[in-house]
Amino acid sequence: MTPAILETALYVDDLEAAERFYSEILGFEVILRDKDRHVFFKLNGSVLLIFNPEVTKVPASAGIDVPVHGTTGQGHACFTATDEELDMWKKKLEAKGIEIEREIEWFDGVRSIYFRDPSGNSLEFAQPKLWGF
Repeated sequence: MTPAILETALYVDDLEAAERFYSEILGFEVILRDKDRHVFFKLNGSVLLIFNPEVTKVPASAGIDVPVHGTTGQGHACFTATDEELDMWKKKLEAKGIEIEREIEWFDGVRSIYFRDPSGNSLEFAQPKLWGF
């Protein structure tokens, strides 16, 4: 059996700005928020975890024995989109003042767009057929 990604994490320097960006600009649904530690978003069959890297270097106070983690620097996440959705996302992001950093046509007409969140993480919307799905 080949597993799928259940969750992926990005690290940000401003949780409030990240929550506004991912919920108000991208329209992702917040499913869990811990004031200074994290905000989690429900996607289609997966979860996007947004963490404050400084706080995740220490054990969680909720008594859950999750290993400490964290990273520095800009990360990357790619979200699926159909060809029509790519055009919609591009227009929506530009209308909200979000710069499209790069638009790429990979092969056989497969497209993706790249942009940044407020912490500089590289985000992408791409057609699943980019990876043969």
